[in-house]
Amino acid sequence: MATGFLALLCLLGGWSATRALVGQDAPTAAADGSRAQGSQQHGGSATDPSRSTSRTAPGAPAAMATASAAVMHVTKHGPGTFTVVPGSQAAPDNGPDAKRMTVRVEVEKGTDVDLQAFARQVMTTLNDPRSWGHGGTRTFARTDAKTADIRVVLASPDTSEDMCEPLETRGKESCSIGNKAILTTYRWANATEEFASLEVYREYVVNHEVGHVLGHHHQQCPGKGRLAPVMQQQTIKVAPCRPNGWPFP
Repeated sequence: MATGFLALLCLLGGWSATRALVGQDAPTAAADGSRAQGSQQHGGSATDPSRSTSRTAPGAPAAMATASAAVMHVTKHGPGTFTVVPGSQAAPDNGPDAKRMTVRVEVEKGTDVDLQAFARQVMTTLNDPRSWGHGGTRTFARTDAKTADIRVVLASPDTSEDMCEPLETRGKESCSIGNKAILTTYRWANATEEFASLEVYREYVVNHEVGHVLGHHHQQCPGKGRLAPVMQQQTIKVAPCRPNGWPFP
């Protein structure tokens, strides 16, 4: 009996250690299903889908990442200073009527992410025909200049919480303020329970927050089994819809 009890303790201890490794410095998760949605501002900016009222343990969702996604270490408190990802990328030809918009990608110093890979993922998402340039309406160019139409910022939980004020994010929720789409590393690393793919969640949160910058407001699930609108707060709840990362899937 004693031997079996010790074996059980070892098993639980190993599970806890593995779990802590993934989200070691991330905020402690707390279930808060009753939390109200944040108020909208700045042309539709509001609590991100990432502003989830469904809190999960820091390491849990990361296990659902796609096979190609590396485990990302999340540091709760960053320095509050940023690196603009160097370089530029021309806007792809999206037809004669496409509005050209510039995007500057910024990452908080010390973040466990490849700068160029992060910038590529942001731009690949925005220039996908299923994104906000659908139908030849827009095309997005990356710039490292001082000014840009859109700033996509990846920040630690504490820093993103400060940047998102007066919205209440608790560091676990992304937001958009003015021309800034502010993504918290907590969700970039962990996604949420309802997304089986970390990559799909990342496409979703980029499109959702940039959608706010472009003036789009939140939408509701249109019906059971249908794809969720990208402007639905899918971090809070996807069901009865199905997860979706695109404005025009």
